Amino acid sequence: MNMKRWANGRGDLAGGGDVLERFEQAAKRDGLVLDAGQRAVAARLAELGEALERGGRQRWFGRAAAEPVRGVYLWGSVGRGKSWLSDTLYASVRVEEKRRLHFHEFFRRFHAAYARHRNESRAGRLAVAELLGDCRFLYFDEFHVHDAGDAMLMGRVVSALTERGTTLLATSNYPPSGLLPNPVFHPLFEPTIALLERSLDVVGLTDGPDYRAAGAATRERTGFAAGRYLRHDGDLDALGAGTPPLLSPPRPEERQPVPVGHGTVEALAVRDDLVWFDFTELCDRPRSTIDYLALADAHHRWVLSGLPRLTEAGRDAAQRFANLVDVLCDRDVHLTLVGRTALADALSGDGLPTDIDRTASRLSLLAEESVAATR
Repeated sequence: MNMKRWANGRGDLAGGGDVLERFEQAAKRDGLVLDAGQRAVAARLAELGEALERGGRQRWFGRAAAEPVRGVYLWGSVGRGKSWLSDTLYASVRVEEKRRLHFHEFFRRFHAAYARHRNESRAGRLAVAELLGDCRFLYFDEFHVHDAGDAMLMGRVVSALTERGTTLLATSNYPPSGLLPNPVFHPLFEPTIALLERSLDVVGLTDGPDYRAAGAATRERTGFAAGRYLRHDGDLDALGAGTPPLLSPPRPEERQPVPVGHGTVEALAVRDDLVWFDFTELCDRPRSTIDYLALADAHHRWVLSGLPRLTEAGRDAAQRFANLVDVLCDRDVHLTLVGRTALADALSGDGLPTDIDRTASRLSLLAEESVAATR
């Protein structure tokens, strides 16, 4: 995929032609050249789309629906184009009963729905039914399981989707066998792994470059990709004179609590739709990904300062930071990140979360600059 820009593939495509032709139209539209591995995945996803559309036509003409269409679990290295390929299928397939959900957003909604049904039998299935309604095609982006509690809930979700006959397309950086890698908890998830492998075609897109990182210099910069990483080795009060007005150093009187969940988180500043947080406040305290989702809903421009070397922050803080980057990238939030070292140095070292490669790939979208102190 020789990128002129990294497109998200979520726009509408021209109506004519079979599904594979729609992939070709999307690649031409976005200035992309698919490599051999991506073309093979596009062909398999086109088969999925055509089967879904045939099923939809059967319903339209009043005939009995076909057997549920077998879904796809697409996994591979970061930046290989998994989301672009899957977004392209989702945008082009002519199925009304379809949903696209990111892992973190789904779990925010599922936790709430499950709580409403937890005193009922088959609470997991009732929660899935409440969330998805008559959804026939579910696209689940960034499927990953690291937490034992989430693993148990995900087991209920996968079982409910299979029982409902919902066709699932999932993208992940891990093969099913690599989910919940902690050896203490992994055996608990093995029945769900077996169910995924039985009910879905597992398709790998592994060998090849990280196109997201490789195309950073020529990419159209909007949303998250319009953000910056500022390397600044002084106090925030000494940020350079060339800093945009919204990024002028926060004043003590600008500090304020921002409501989130049942509590608050302290912001260094809130300016129009921009919110400014310190890394320690946001990532080195017991914040949940649900908190990050709520904050991303409320604020569309972010500054996060005080990024340390993640090896010095501790594994829990590093994992929260990785989750935060997932949320901000998926929501296309404009992010300015401020740290004291080169970004690659901040993200390297031993003992970091298994998702750190995905975090580094996403942050490669940010333009990296060194900002001199004014005093």
